[in-house]
Amino acid sequence: MLTDAHNRTINYVRLAVTDRCNLRCSYCMPEHMQFLQRKELLTYEEIIRVMQLLAVEGVSKVRITGGEPFLRKDLLHLLEQLVQLPGMAQLSITTNGVLTRSFIPALQDLGIRHINLSLDTLQRDKFRRITFRDEFNAVMDTLEALLQYNMQVKINTVVMDGVNTDELLAFAALTKDRPLGVRFIEEMPFNGHGKSFSGPLWHYEHILDTLRSAYPLEKIPDAPNATSLNYHIPGHQGHVGVIPAYSRTFCGSCNRIRITPTGGLKTCLYGKDVINVKDLLRQGATDEYLMQAVQQAIHRRFANGFEAEADNERMVSMSEIGG
Repeated sequence: MLTDAHNRTINYVRLAVTDRCNLRCSYCMPEHMQFLQRKELLTYEEIIRVMQLLAVEGVSKVRITGGEPFLRKDLLHLLEQLVQLPGMAQLSITTNGVLTRSFIPALQDLGIRHINLSLDTLQRDKFRRITFRDEFNAVMDTLEALLQYNMQVKINTVVMDGVNTDELLAFAALTKDRPLGVRFIEEMPFNGHGKSFSGPLWHYEHILDTLRSAYPLEKIPDAPNATSLNYHIPGHQGHVGVIPAYSRTFCGSCNRIRITPTGGLKTCLYGKDVINVKDLLRQGATDEYLMQAVQQAIHRRFANGFEAEADNERMVSMSEIGG
């Protein structure tokens, strides 16, 4: 098992397969993003080799992220190989939904049922202002298709002061007649260009107070290692939750690491790359050497995101890190 010095076991990897995206959300991507060349990305063969080794060490859950993962050519080929890894209990995907609809039947055939859909507004004009693209209808079509195929859907909504805070109750209302989750995420300082962000103002308690102004929230048990605090609204099919991504209240039970599109290993969202698995592979590292490097990096993991942030001299964009 992969463990750190704080007795936390790592069994979950967030794997970013591309930095490219077909939206330009201001809280995620710099205005003039310089995308990576293909040779700078981990190849699918390199990804499978790394994930095979991590699976042996107890990693049983992988989330595919980006950028927008469905922009990566032949993504289904990678997914087919990942779901076959011994011990792989859950493979899930985070997507913006623009291209996703046509892939849903194939995802269902592969047994991939957990989909997180990034959606920050329920208004088409505002969607265009946030993302600089007119793709709202495509995303909503994807949402309805996911539900028709009985996918387990969670909507991820980044809460931004003066942008979408007037829609929190409307998002919660989506759970009335739909079996989905809506999770409100504190905005984080990963926009790549130093602009202000709403995390300190719209912290999770403020979000919950806003929801409680209209709904009697009932706390429901959170899954082990969960990043969200989850609630049920009486009479609703679905549920709502808040993710204290800026407040970082969940660090003590964190069970995840991240691998960036270029192979950077992050033991904390707020930290810098601690090693680069792509570079090690291309330098001829053996499986044993690679896993020793990974375990040593995990063992040195900081106790929480505040310590990791203090050690990180450069805040990059979320599109570089992986959502």
